[in-house]
Amino acid sequence: MDKEWIEVTVVTSSEAVEAVTGIFYNVDVKGISILDSEDVEFKKKNESDWDYFDESLLNIKNGAVVKAYFKQDETFNEKLEYIKKKIDDLDKVGLDKGEGLITVAKVNEEDWENNWKKYYKPTKVGENIVVKPIWEEYNKKDDEIVLELDPGMAFGTGTHETTRMCIKALEKYVDNDAIVFDIGTGSGILSIAAAKLGAKNVIGVDLDPVAVASAKKNVGFNKIDNIEILHGNLMEVVKGKADIVVANIIADIILLLTEDVKKFIVPGGKFISSGIILDRKDDIINKLEDCGFKIDEVNIEGEWTCIVASLL
Repeated sequence: MDKEWIEVTVVTSSEAVEAVTGIFYNVDVKGISILDSEDVEFKKKNESDWDYFDESLLNIKNGAVVKAYFKQDETFNEKLEYIKKKIDDLDKVGLDKGEGLITVAKVNEEDWENNWKKYYKPTKVGENIVVKPIWEEYNKKDDEIVLELDPGMAFGTGTHETTRMCIKALEKYVDNDAIVFDIGTGSGILSIAAAKLGAKNVIGVDLDPVAVASAKKNVGFNKIDNIEILHGNLMEVVKGKADIVVANIIADIILLLTEDVKKFIVPGGKFISSGIILDRKDDIINKLEDCGFKIDEVNIEGEWTCIVASLL
């Protein structure tokens, strides 16, 4: 097999990471790695939970680097033009693209395929939940709940503020009778957390088939049989109502979801929404209240907000 790849690097903001990865998935990317300065700062502050730390990562200040890998073929130049245009247009949809710098280089497969794994170590991300990569050893403490995860090169590892706040909210609200829907499940981390916290049934949905495949693998690693991972839109592929709906996505999508999502929540049920940058907090609160929700909690970490609301 040809071991040479084309590496496309985008220097962007933490806010735009998910949008940038989405752009890459639209052009048949073969692999993605993400280095987010917000994750790095979390790791630096919690070195006892992370036994590897590379000081060179701190060269990335207040932003993120997303690297995507492609095979060289006759369609690559067309894909590159598409990527450049979409990155340039991020500000038109209300996202800070940061530097928006794009570079292209040829690399050998062994230089990137597994390098990202050295930055991913067992990490306590909630009161009791520890996220552990499947290739690492970890001695579990009595009160800990361990999530086995292979996020793939495209997905978060639980250290980002948005994910941590969702996990803490799930720890607070999930009980043995809870039915949980996870919108935009990604690696499946929140679905798995809900199930391991004792939820009766969990459904995770994602529009990205790569995310669906990753989530299904991670469910298998955790040997959980009460999670269903579905490909598609919540409104189209899920029936019934949940006690808790969690959505760790972006503010604009949450605004679009809010009117419809209440159709999938029992009266008094919780809607946990995160991935909301701080300056969009009030937009989400106002939309939730307009749609018949009562705000229970507004949690903030760094530049990010997680809102817990109850359906009236």
